[in-house]
Amino acid sequence: MVKEVGWDSEKAGYDGLIEVASRLMSRRTPSDTTDAAVRILRSLFPPFLLHLYKSLVSPIGGGKLAAMMVARVTVITCQWLMGICKVNSVDLPDGSSWESGVFVERCKYLEESKCVGICVNTCKLPTQTFFKDYMGIPLLMEPNFNDYSCQFKFGVLPPLPEDDGTLKEPCLEVCPIASKRRGAASDMVIMRCPKA
Repeated sequence: MVKEVGWDSEKAGYDGLIEVASRLMSRRTPSDTTDAAVRILRSLFPPFLLHLYKSLVSPIGGGKLAAMMVARVTVITCQWLMGICKVNSVDLPDGSSWESGVFVERCKYLEESKCVGICVNTCKLPTQTFFKDYMGIPLLMEPNFNDYSCQFKFGVLPPLPEDDGTLKEPCLEVCPIASKRRGAASDMVIMRCPKA
């Protein structure tokens, strides 16, 4: 992320990560931010591994095996980033259900960033794109901006952007970007997060 942004925070640990994520988003359009975050996700894996997984594992059993595998790997490897999470069952459009969900009880990334735009543009949209385009696994992520939980649904396609309610969410009251805008225009009504 530091390489993509071209800047590093002086803060250590998670606070530094959030500051770099905020900087990633601050100087780009939402679309450019999402593209940058996809590049960051891709850089975490050897390219041949992504290609092999998409070609060989993702097609097995109509994608069920791959979806169930990544749900388990996500729980094992990502709790440092998201917080406590567990594998759960998700309903698929065909009426079946798979143990390919991940429920994040209270997303640390969202809670610490305090920003719908950072959640949507540096996590939700790029992660959905990364899994679908580079691992061959559809993913729908459903962040809850009231209780900071998030439901991952591996094996489920996300809606089109115009049908995705997450992209129409208002800024969080605690959002540092929104509070600066509110201070500059106290009578301004913000209908949705301008960075989402």
